[in-house]
Amino acid sequence: MIRFDIDPYAPDGDEARRWAEQELQNQRYADAKPTWFDYLAEDVAEFISGLFSPDTGQQVGNVALIIVTVVIVAALITVLILWGRPRGSRRVRRPGTDLLGERDRRTAAQLRADAARSAREGDWDTATVLRFRALARALLERDIIDPAPGATAQAIAREAAVAFGAQRVELTAAASAFDDVRYLRRPASEQSYLALAETDDRLASLHPSLIGPTSPQAVPA
Repeated sequence: MIRFDIDPYAPDGDEARRWAEQELQNQRYADAKPTWFDYLAEDVAEFISGLFSPDTGQQVGNVALIIVTVVIVAALITVLILWGRPRGSRRVRRPGTDLLGERDRRTAAQLRADAARSAREGDWDTATVLRFRALARALLERDIIDPAPGATAQAIAREAAVAFGAQRVELTAAASAFDDVRYLRRPASEQSYLALAETDDRLASLHPSLIGPTSPQAVPA
């Protein structure tokens, strides 16, 4: 005679249901659920696919299909414009980002403070280098520029001039002041530093132009 022993650890019906409910409460199951956007994208894809099926094509014709498709694409583009790019796709700006050949964790405000301290001590070379780095860091913090790794001061000035067309000359002069001290070993002066600081302060008070470098001037903040 075959004997079937009962497993003493097997749960009864109520306990098994409780275990299942506890397991389903795990966060990994919630993360795996499709979002509302997933459902929407699936519905849109099915709708567009249905438009181009043979049956639908015979009913509404090719011209109507093209019109409907254009309307859908325009609606999707409008949604992207209104919502903007997903944050996850943007480059994360960290204080330690390489900038002008150095990895510096100071913010624009900290760089300006250090530049002012060097200026009070009469160290115009250090003050000039720090102030231009502050100018560039401020533009980065405001997402106005996105320089390539190893970008020069002049490259940063050209990119900034796209948003601040009226400040093109001043930006070029600021970059030249930085290059003179950093690479050409030409000493800075109080006058050149003050001109650079004035340019930095002016950019901080302006909103970038949405038109580009041909715009007459940026909008005051």
